[in-house]
Amino acid sequence: MWQSSGEPIRMNLVSCDTFVVLPPLTAHGGVIFGKNSDRPYGEVQELVYRPAQQHPAGDKLQCTYITVEQVDATQAVILSKPAWMWGAEMGANANGVVIGNEAVWTRLGSPSDCDEKLLGMDLVRLGLERSQTAEQALEVITELLERYGQGGPCSDLMTDFTYHNSFIIADPKEAWVLETAGKVWAAEKITAGCRNISNALSIGTKIDRSSADLKEVAQKHGFWDGQGDFNFASVYCKSNGSGSEREICGRNLLKTLSADNTFDVSNMFEVLRDEDSGICRKSGDPFPTTGSQVSLLSAPGSGKPHCHWFTATPNPRASVFKPFIFTPAARISQHTCSPTFENDPAKVVPRFQRRVDRAHTLYKLHAGASDSARSLLKDMELSCVVEVNKFLEDFAPGQSLNEVDDLLKDVVETEVKFYK
Repeated sequence: MWQSSGEPIRMNLVSCDTFVVLPPLTAHGGVIFGKNSDRPYGEVQELVYRPAQQHPAGDKLQCTYITVEQVDATQAVILSKPAWMWGAEMGANANGVVIGNEAVWTRLGSPSDCDEKLLGMDLVRLGLERSQTAEQALEVITELLERYGQGGPCSDLMTDFTYHNSFIIADPKEAWVLETAGKVWAAEKITAGCRNISNALSIGTKIDRSSADLKEVAQKHGFWDGQGDFNFASVYCKSNGSGSEREICGRNLLKTLSADNTFDVSNMFEVLRDEDSGICRKSGDPFPTTGSQVSLLSAPGSGKPHCHWFTATPNPRASVFKPFIFTPAARISQHTCSPTFENDPAKVVPRFQRRVDRAHTLYKLHAGASDSARSLLKDMELSCVVEVNKFLEDFAPGQSLNEVDDLLKDVVETEVKFYK
């Protein structure tokens, strides 16, 4: 949001956090990814699955605001996304690539950011649909960023709410931190240990890849005099704010919980449920945590499937994580999918209209759940983690995945029964 002076209004925004923990800090040699998506109060986040698809030559793709060229083939993806937009806050694809994004405010920010281009969330989804590795997703996102730019309202409730974006992109072998300012960008490769991002630029002098004009743009705008080491965050960051504070808290949590080299999905659940740091935000907050994801990317060469856990409901402390494994015939419950309006001629409404109720079934039932139901569901989550871990440990290369085609669907529908 912007003041008449041209300065952004952040409304004391405390927003998303994304985390990744790599070997040797993890149990079983896998990569653990986690993200909380904090969004404006009243926005509904849905969980959707899209199978792999082939597309006709010359086909066009309608993103949230603009149309881009479609590719010949897209990967199967599962996405946690604001229901009103095409893009996603976070998600995974069938190749074991996961991506989450954060809002950042940079010195290249301006009122022109309201011009409709690609949202950071569009770039998340495009990266997932078009990549087989984390590095390839990085290339997809940065090429599209440089071609089309980023911009447009990032909320259907606040039409002048805009920001630039940072990302963690991971696969079973490595992770990348990608941070942007307008069309310029810097990326840091992570191959071991842990890393997290919040709402402030964090890449310093370790820049493994970047846009060709990164330093030139900085000098042109007077952000850097061309002398000494180039520090991306120092040069381009508008203000550290609460994002920097949460980044420090999140980093400390990761270090503490991974100190014995056995960090697992339950540890990441704990990180995402931490309220004292501001990482977890209650449902009544102006920017509540509207959805959460934790992914276990199994060690390369193990032959074991990856498992992705989603809440599909607000506030991870009051929600349960539910597992999903990509299979050739994967199915999810329609209870996590919001109603559509744009494709129904009888219900066509403008994108920016508060009265539209996008709440999906699970969202509605979760909002009115009793304490006893939540307690029973937490027990279900614990049992589910144990069962899924055993399935992954016992899984043999080449084994059929048919038995987990409906894994997420069954757990969601069990949760619905608890609420009713």
